[in-house]
Amino acid sequence: MAKRTAPRPQGHPTSPFIESITMNTTRAEYTAKMKRQLDELNTRIDTLQAKALETREDIRAAYQADLVKARHESKLAMAKFEEMKVAGEESWDKMVAEMDRIRDAFVHSFKYFKSQI
Repeated sequence: MAKRTAPRPQGHPTSPFIESITMNTTRAEYTAKMKRQLDELNTRIDTLQAKALETREDIRAAYQADLVKARHESKLAMAKFEEMKVAGEESWDKMVAEMDRIRDAFVHSFKYFKSQI
């Protein structure tokens, strides 16, 4: 199998969750980095959810909608990640672009949820 590289990301927000992915990143490296990023975000959401449960009931209810949105983005990201892992060479570049977009939406939802707690 030829060494396949991921395209250079364009315009990604600065975030500790987004590891550098360059033109020299192989498919395996990209996949491993993306998995680490998604796992880290999910772990941090779990931590924030536990923190939110310690708040007053009226405030906790307000957090619920934000949590639901973050969890939804997580499910979308994980589904796209699974689809990307089995993508053929002909669709790899498109899948990387879609995965980056979905991951960015997940990061945004996480940051918003975090800002509310």
